Amino acid sequence: METYFYNVNIKWENSRKGVLCSPELNEKNGICIEVATPPEFSKGIAGIWSPEHLFVAAISGCLMTTFLAIAENSTLEFASFSCSAKGKLEMVEGKLMMSEILLKPKVVIHDELLRDKAIRIVKKAEDACLIAHSVKSKIILETMIEIEPILIENQ
Repeated sequence: METYFYNVNIKWENSRKGVLCSPELNEKNGICIEVATPPEFSKGIAGIWSPEHLFVAAISGCLMTTFLAIAENSTLEFASFSCSAKGKLEMVEGKLMMSEILLKPKVVIHDELLRDKAIRIVKKAEDACLIAHSVKSKIILETMIEIEPILIENQ
């Protein structure tokens, strides 16, 4: 596989806040996000994405995109995919770190017979997630599969 690079630029605006952009995402058209110190820290700002949120989002987003690719290649028919994620920030050996990331993916399928296949694909996605491979945090996966039967209307 080739080597790829992903570029981001951040510029301080004021206080504990900056703007994060990427030239690949066309920053000239405003596809940028504000980033700030979270409110749990001195002079943190509520309501703005923090590096901690972005860290957890990167792992959750990687799980989703990897799941979508594997599900497509495995021809898994599913109605929806969602994932809640929670990062645990704590002091470890005298340093603050994201020690754990709890991922709770939920896959909705129409057929109970696809349950085991859906579970296997979520696990494969976790195992193949390149962002998860790149961090020291413990990744905890709690998969939920929901069955939503297809309703057929009488004509």
